[in-house]
Amino acid sequence: MGELLRRYWHPVAGAAEFRQQSVKAVRVLGEDLVLYRDKGGNYGLVDQHCPHRRADLTCGFVEERGLRCNYHGWLFDYTGRCLHQPFEETRHPAGRFKDKVRIKAYQVQQKAGLVWVYLGPAPAPLLPDWDRYYSRGYKQIAISEIPCNWFQCQENSIDPVHFEWLHDNWSRVLRGEDGPRAPAHQRLGFDEFDYGFVYRRIREDTTEDHELWTTGRVCLWPNCLYTGHFEWRVPIDDTRTLSVGWFIDELPGDAPFEQDVIPCWYAPVRDERTGRWIDTHVMNQDFIAWVGQGVIADRTKEHLGESDRGVILIRKRLLEDMAAVAAGRDPKGAIRDPGANHSVHLPIIGGLNRPAAKAGPPPFPFLAGQPEEVAKEFEQAWRNCAAAASEELTTGG
Repeated sequence: MGELLRRYWHPVAGAAEFRQQSVKAVRVLGEDLVLYRDKGGNYGLVDQHCPHRRADLTCGFVEERGLRCNYHGWLFDYTGRCLHQPFEETRHPAGRFKDKVRIKAYQVQQKAGLVWVYLGPAPAPLLPDWDRYYSRGYKQIAISEIPCNWFQCQENSIDPVHFEWLHDNWSRVLRGEDGPRAPAHQRLGFDEFDYGFVYRRIREDTTEDHELWTTGRVCLWPNCLYTGHFEWRVPIDDTRTLSVGWFIDELPGDAPFEQDVIPCWYAPVRDERTGRWIDTHVMNQDFIAWVGQGVIADRTKEHLGESDRGVILIRKRLLEDMAAVAAGRDPKGAIRDPGANHSVHLPIIGGLNRPAAKAGPPPFPFLAGQPEEVAKEFEQAWRNCAAAASEELTTGG
């Protein structure tokens, strides 16, 4: 499975993080690495340990062309080349010992406010350029660490019925409400397309004419849910997952709006005071369900039913893609044609240009712990855009 996942790009940090720091320890796909941005603007992802005497490079410091070890000053660039060995070059100016030393290095790109890494063999596929990245709105990134295997998180991405119970009915119980339950699911549909799967549903309150059926929602392959925002489930290792969410709130009017920086924040999963799992927000409720299955779900003890047809589909696809990689072929969703990688369309209920909330900037429903400064920045952006739209209507512009 690890060989399959190494054929894809994975988001591991927000670009905004590197405005305050330049070096960060990351663990992804079971490897301990160092992510950095040098003074020349290049991102690098290298082994956590210097190949000289195995010092910890998270304590290193960046220079114009790379990361320098704080122990003996060896300098490495983002490709893994050793550029400088201070004492060795002082003693042997004509020597080329540095040319014999490399550090393990992986490819890094920045896109949509995220820092992406590729840990697989060359040539790397293209980093997907999804159309939603270009929608007008206030964007933010929220990251959490979840203590369980990534795939039981991803199975949630193609499980429509859980929303009825985990988010609707359980939320009512948590609020102390004793009223009627949420509309029940009546019918499910699943379709495969180039970049994943679409799941569709009909509930008691909808028909086949509703977008929940005609458009559906996307289980984006191999490890993402896309519903207008993105939720990636990035494997840290076998028993931990980095949940990386990219969110967008539509803004009033249609005047151009751009963010200089997409804020990135880390969302708590437990209440610091009580130690209990946070259950007040949509994704926090998901986390509780995932972790409740165990750090690695024991699927030999499951009893799958009719609602699990989507789960069965992605398990089958996972096995097929593992076989494809073992045979030297690309897995599903790998993009290699640059001409096919510009604003790639994904199905989205409501379309790419959805209307903004009319009553004011809505609260963030997905994760607990949104920083006050992010909430205030969104509120200000919403009010500025609303005022501009109102002025345009008044002046007839």
